[in-house]
Amino acid sequence: MAEPRRRSGIRGNEAAAGWLFVAPAVLILGLFLVLPIGMALWVSVSGWNGQGSPFAAGVPYVGADNYAELFLDDGLTRENFMISLRNNLYYVAVAVPAQTLLALALALVVNQRFLKATSFFRTAFYFPSVTSSVAISVVFLFLFANSGAVNALLAMVGISGPAWFADPRGLLHLILDGLGLVDLTAPPAALTGGGPFGLSWWEWLAGPSVAMSTIIMLVVWTTSGTFMLIFLAALQDVPVQVEEASLIDGANAWQRVRHVTLPMVKPALFLVITLGLIGTWQVFDQIYVMSQGKPANTTLTPAYLSYRTAFTDFSYGTGAAISFVLFLIIVVMTLLQRWIMRDRDEPRPRRRWWPRRRSTP
Repeated sequence: MAEPRRRSGIRGNEAAAGWLFVAPAVLILGLFLVLPIGMALWVSVSGWNGQGSPFAAGVPYVGADNYAELFLDDGLTRENFMISLRNNLYYVAVAVPAQTLLALALALVVNQRFLKATSFFRTAFYFPSVTSSVAISVVFLFLFANSGAVNALLAMVGISGPAWFADPRGLLHLILDGLGLVDLTAPPAALTGGGPFGLSWWEWLAGPSVAMSTIIMLVVWTTSGTFMLIFLAALQDVPVQVEEASLIDGANAWQRVRHVTLPMVKPALFLVITLGLIGTWQVFDQIYVMSQGKPANTTLTPAYLSYRTAFTDFSYGTGAAISFVLFLIIVVMTLLQRWIMRDRDEPRPRRRWWPRRRSTP
């Protein structure tokens, strides 16, 4: 007698039970994530003044006017937005590589088998990551004050420290001025005559300000501990046999890291860079506590500008538009990074980067 054919797929009662289990999570995400995003999207294309409901009949629809104000219309709004983008670009360009390299270096050190008290070092390196960012920001305000500990240490070696949170000068400008290539009091006319989006090329090429550099140091110090744990988990999955084979082949320490360790921790590297990009483009709390965009808007970021535009200037539509432009920037940067770090389908044959050790008879 032939066996009855088995049904494929999920039976109706099983599907209903599955939806019943996920319903609370779907409801919470829809109520506190999807719905607010939809409301913010409507606010970004409306002229809501913050009074009453944004969906009321009297709220005008302005289309892309709020977005045009950020990119096309000459005025203070576009100037502030472009300054915030410039500041955040330099912030990302310095903070992401610095925190990634520091986290990888710490993970390589902690992963050494001969290192004693590894639990202590892991805890010590990770401790800043679990401390309140507001508390650490206040501590840094005291450390980098004009009469703070940092300037006192610099004075001990004969260096006059700057007014860290009151110095708007860009680091690239200071480096070029120190090399004698430009004069900060009389910048080149070719760079001050014009530039894209309402800023001169001299302003675009300023680099992070002295004030922003202190925030970068704070963020690198507080985030490297978390990323160290991610790298450490990946390093502990690297087979010992692979490292021993590279040692037998005569690879030195740098060659082992470059051609053995890094390729095998590439997924962790992608995760760390992705989280770093997202976190640095969304920086807000350190800016709010330490500088609020000052001095001269050199620490202004899109996230803080969105908050200030909406809740201080009461321009809710423009503030929401800034947040969605920031969201689009993060998505594009993440996709670009994913494309750059993608695995090639047909990798080229890799040649040996170190000479094979000859066996002695």
